[in-house]
Amino acid sequence: MEQPYLSTPSGQVLAPADMAAENARFMSRVYGWMMAGLCVTGLVAWNVAGNPELVATIFDNRILFWGLLIAQLGAVFVLSGMMNKLSGVAAGAIYFAYAALTGLTFSSIFLRYTDASVAGVFGVTAFGFAGLSAFGYATKRDLGPVASFCMMGLFGMVGFAVLSMFFPSVMGEGASFIYAIVGIIVFAGLTAYDTQKIKAMNAFGDEGTDLGRKKAIYGALRLYLDFINLFLSLLRLFGRRR
Repeated sequence: MEQPYLSTPSGQVLAPADMAAENARFMSRVYGWMMAGLCVTGLVAWNVAGNPELVATIFDNRILFWGLLIAQLGAVFVLSGMMNKLSGVAAGAIYFAYAALTGLTFSSIFLRYTDASVAGVFGVTAFGFAGLSAFGYATKRDLGPVASFCMMGLFGMVGFAVLSMFFPSVMGEGASFIYAIVGIIVFAGLTAYDTQKIKAMNAFGDEGTDLGRKKAIYGALRLYLDFINLFLSLLRLFGRRR
């Protein structure tokens, strides 16, 4: 059966091959932004971890540490909730600021785990993420039910994490193991689902526009969060402590 052609609002007629090519270009921009954010996070975390005085300043000052976490959450909320009101330049600046802030708080990873295990788990995460994202991009099945299941798991993880802040003893060795397993399942499913949803965000005619750039940045943020949390879950499970 011949695939239908698509007419854009401007009246341009696109063949299926044109649609696939524009989707591929859009997703390549999304992945480009995501990888740029990961690079910023990694470089900041590595450099901070090599500066004992800066590490002490961040982690010994609880007000500063919580301020950084709140700033990270604020950046995510701004990008998620105010994307339509931001310019592409502003969205990009906030995205990279968020990635840098994440690097500050993630510097403790290099102090807690060996460099070899961090590098190894990052490689495993990258390969796993690539496969999951490729599946989400290519599949024709609706991954909405998968996302609903994963979101329930995510809410459970958030609730348990908050509980462990007030009662640290609940996050014992066994609970930490289960928490990591649940995290891997949750963020594996969300990686595939988010890729499918981000691909559907692309509107033909947005390529090269400010709106198109903002959509790519927003998509990159979603995949960045999936990658980071998948990495942390795997690191809790397989990382070797110093």
